[in-house]
Amino acid sequence: MIRVSIVTVSDGVAAGERVDQGGPACEAALRDSGVACAVVSRETLPDDRARIAALLRERADGGDTDLIVLTGGTGVAPRDRTPEAVRDVASLEVPGLAEKMRADTGRDLPAAYLSRQVAAARGATLILALPGSPRGASDCLRAVAGLLPHALSLLRGEKPDHPVPRPVEG
Repeated sequence: MIRVSIVTVSDGVAAGERVDQGGPACEAALRDSGVACAVVSRETLPDDRARIAALLRERADGGDTDLIVLTGGTGVAPRDRTPEAVRDVASLEVPGLAEKMRADTGRDLPAAYLSRQVAAARGATLILALPGSPRGASDCLRAVAGLLPHALSLLRGEKPDHPVPRPVEG
């Protein structure tokens, strides 16, 4: 069972001016993906790089979270600094996951290439920084959901079998 912390990064949601739609969309996408998950925490933070980094350290180092999903703050607006906060605390990046998210979502929505998704790890905890839009966040999670158990197993130092490749179409 993957233990998940979901963090919504939004000045408006943190101030109570908007309803959090991204966090619930992430939870639903994980549930619907078929990956065995349990949400252990749901939080909201404003677009504040230092506060985001502090929460990531706390969750990753606390030992009760395998996957941290952040939704919001990955665009190109002046206050969007979630990717920088993730990089501040990461022990390594996992660029292929972010590349897959953009490739899969960018086919139908070219604006997806403006999002600065980041996938990284701190110790054995995987961190995914996703768009703030509910659709963007859930589409990105669906794009990589099947890889999450394998990635987490590798981060724990296990030697899992490689996922079975999809059959070649044609």
